[in-house]
Formats: sequence, structure tokens, C-alpha cells
Amino acid sequence: MLKKIHIKNYRVFEDFTLDFSEGLNIIVGNNGAGKTTLLEAVHLALTSRIRGRLLSNELSPHLFNRAAAEAYLSSLAAGERPAPPEIVIDLFLESTVETAVLKGTNNYAHENEPGLRVRVSFWDEFADEYEAFVANPEDVRLVPTEYYRVDWLNFAGNPVTSRGVPASASMIDAGSIRLQSGADHYLQQIITDQLDSKERVEIARAYRSLREQFSDNPAIGAINEKLAEGQGELTDGKLSLAIDVSPRSAWETSLVPHLNDLPCQFVGSGGQNMLKVLLALNRTADAAQIVLIEEPENHQSPASLNVLVRKIAERCEGKQLLVTTHSSYVLNKLGLDRLVLLGTAEDLRLGALPPDTLDYFKKLSGYDTLRVVLADRIILVEGPSDELIVQRAYIDAYGKLPLEAGVDVINVRGLSAKRFLDIAKPLGKRVAVVTDNDGKEPAEVEARFAAYTLDSKITIHVGEKEDGSTLEPQLVTSCGRRRLNELFGTDNQTDDELAAYMAANKTSCALKVFEASDKLPLPQYLIDAIAM
Repeated sequence: MLKKIHIKNYRVFEDFTLDFSEGLNIIVGNNGAGKTTLLEAVHLALTSRIRGRLLSNELSPHLFNRAAAEAYLSSLAAGERPAPPEIVIDLFLESTVETAVLKGTNNYAHENEPGLRVRVSFWDEFADEYEAFVANPEDVRLVPTEYYRVDWLNFAGNPVTSRGVPASASMIDAGSIRLQSGADHYLQQIITDQLDSKERVEIARAYRSLREQFSDNPAIGAINEKLAEGQGELTDGKLSLAIDVSPRSAWETSLVPHLNDLPCQFVGSGGQNMLKVLLALNRTADAAQIVLIEEPENHQSPASLNVLVRKIAERCEGKQLLVTTHSSYVLNKLGLDRLVLLGTAEDLRLGALPPDTLDYFKKLSGYDTLRVVLADRIILVEGPSDELIVQRAYIDAYGKLPLEAGVDVINVRGLSAKRFLDIAKPLGKRVAVVTDNDGKEPAEVEARFAAYTLDSKITIHVGEKEDGSTLEPQLVTSCGRRRLNELFGTDNQTDDELAAYMAANKTSCALKVFEASDKLPLPQYLIDAIAM
């Protein structure tokens, strides 16, 4: 099992440490926060491979953290001789009998723990060439990786090979599904793990029989006779068509996976995605299995995603999974309490959510909880009409939509605001809750949220009781009956009649307020909410 990772100068991570939970870890964050890079770093530490190839063959200046690279280049330009930057990935593993051979202090924290290290560093053998190269610093525009080496070590400081790693890793990028021409590298691993030698011999023999049948086919025989007749123009040897069964193209690379009797290239991307994820979850290994899944929601319809997420949840028992996602559905179904938020000053977790809130979002997984997790600031409202009016108030005050300023106005459908506050509070989010007074004094309504408002980042905004119990009479009070009648094209004779009309046509009236050509005097509690 993975315990912890430390990443230095790799892509977006200049100096990054993350502890892993047992079982499931759901990695979320805005674009550029490092979700993909994190999975890539874990896989690198376990395999020394990137995109299926050895890191030593794929080394590029662009793998280095930009800030570290720029600091190095700036020092060179200033006439200094800085040490070339290094990439280091330290992956700490659970201490077991199998991992004991990996134990040592060759890690960033000098802890005596088992683990693996990938280090990309300057190679002293090229010292003379390097000095000649940097003698003209104006010519150095990128980290000179030509003079670098890649070391894959255990924490004892010894080199390792794939056979010496007592943990198997399956990296599944749901956005780049292959499975289209023969069994790819991933499926070959599955075959290797699950077929014994006798079964592999039987397949090889069956494949050879097919080759012989191909050559014996009368149509192929006729073609080969024609090729033999005209071979003098091309070669002195015998030219014919046959199936190649040499080791280079044996059955492992020639067989094509099928799904529901269709070759995978004729199956939709969603079906291919689901097949690959489920194959990974079913894969067995001698050591603890680690599955890295990137955005399983890719290519999935809502119905298919429901099936896929359910199967992931069922089959993750006893496995350690790292899943990245941009889907609230995936997050809610797999468990909000397993969330790890990247991209903040300190990587945050939800941890121990109230059990009823966790169960609530699992059962009602359509709620867009990820918007709460990722927003800079949040305004929670009770319905779509409230959402439109609050957005209009923000436009009037600041000249742009709230989302353009990182403020997300979220409709939480009435009484579920507290559920969302359970998510926002441990993440340190700034939240304004806009709610109806329902005929009560504001202080009485605010008292319902007392457990949350002890946090100064959470505020409750309620209209005065005398101005109306819901949004519609509040708007009548603040905007006036004449102005609203003009806006709606109505002739309501009393405030109560107008409020009743608005309540019966909530969304259409709110939309007309949102699209009004001039500013309206909106209720003060809404103005206070957007000024949070």
C-alpha cells in the first residue's frame, strides 16, 4: 500500500507532499492543479515509465517545474554557476515483509521507511561538456537534459528493477483508450497475470493451426501461385502470403479484444473505457494492487456512468485506488469523505463528514458538490429564481457575472444548505447563504445555522420579516409595484396580488428581472450576500 509521496521539481509540483489513505483516494482540483501529474508521478515511482516508455528515453526539459527551471536559467544569465535542478519523486510504501528490502533513509525526510525513488539529476561524467555549454549562458534557454541521468532506487540507495517492486500499478487514462489493433501493453499484462503456461501453450498452438488453415485455403493457394509466376521481376526467392507467427508478432499482439462479440474498435469509447477500468479492477497480483484511474467519467452517458461507478465501488475492497475526477456524480457516489483537494496552499481533505450528510449525497448524487469544492467563494440559494436575482445583483454591483470572479452561485434546492456547509466548512470556503425568512424574524432563521456561523467565513442573509416571507414579496417591497408591473407587462392592483403572480411564475419573472435594461433596487440582504 502507498503511504506518502514527495515530489520535487516535477511539472507543476515544486515541493509537494501528500499522504494517501487506505483504499480509495479521490483527487480533485481545478485544471492545472496537478491531478494528472500526481498519478503520473506515482506510476513513475513504481515503474520508472512515463506514457509506457522508460523515463530515461522520454527525458525532456519540459518535465522540470517551471519555477525551478527559470530560477536556474536566471542564475546562469546573472553570471553565476548554479547546480542544475533535479527532479526527485519519493514514494513511501507500507512496511511489510515484502517491502523490507526497500527500507532505508534515502528519501527527502531521511526516514527509515520502505520506498522507491526516481531521481533525474546531472551526470558528472559530462562535467566538461556541460561547462563548455554553459560558458555562453545566453545560449542556455532550457534545462540541458542531455547531460542528465535517471536513477531508479529504493530507499536503501540500491538500484531496482520492475521485478524488485512488490507492488503492481495499473495506470488507466480514460481519455486515451486504445484496444483497437491487437492486445495493447495493458491487456498483455492482464494475459500474463491470469493465464498459466499450459493455457498460453494451448493458445499458441491454436494460433499456429489458424496459420496453417490460412495457407491451405484454396483462394490463398491461387493467389500464391500468381505471386510465384511473377516473382522473377521482384526476387529470386519464393514469394507468398502467410500469417506471421514469429515472436515479434505472435498471438499476444495479434489477438483483438472483443466486447459483446464486437471488436473493440467498433465499440463506442464509453464501452472501451468501461472495459479497461473493469479489467484493471479485476486484475490480480501477488502484492498489493494499486490502480490509478484518470477521470472514469470520460465518454460515459449518465446511465453507463452509474453502472461504472457502482462496479468501481463494489470492487475496490482490498485495493488501493487513486481516482481523479471532474464529476460530482463520481465524487458523491464513491464517497465525499475520500476527497483530496489539490491546488490550495495546503492540500485539503474532507475527512469525517457527518454520516447523514455523506449518505445524503450518495443517495442524491445529482447535487453538484464539486462546485462547492472548487469555487473560491460560494453563494448558496434556495432555487433557480433566487439564483437569477443574486446573479443580477452581482452584475449591477461589479459589472460581471459572479463566476467570472470565482464566485459560484449554487442552487441547493431548498433545505439542503446545511449539507453543503458540511462540505464547505472543513475546506475553509467563504460561503454566503441566502434564505427566505418564512415569516420568522431573521435572528430566528440565523439561529438554525449557529453551528456553522461560528466560522467567520460563513454568513447567513435573510430579508426582514415585514418585507415579506419569500423572495417575491421582498422584490415587491424593494422595487415597487409600478416598476415590476411595467417589467412583467401586468396590471396587478395590490402588492399581495403582484407577489402571488410572481410566486406562480417564479422563473419567468426572475428572468425578466435578470434581463432588465436598467438597475432595480434589489433587496438589501441580497446586496449584503454579494459583498461578502
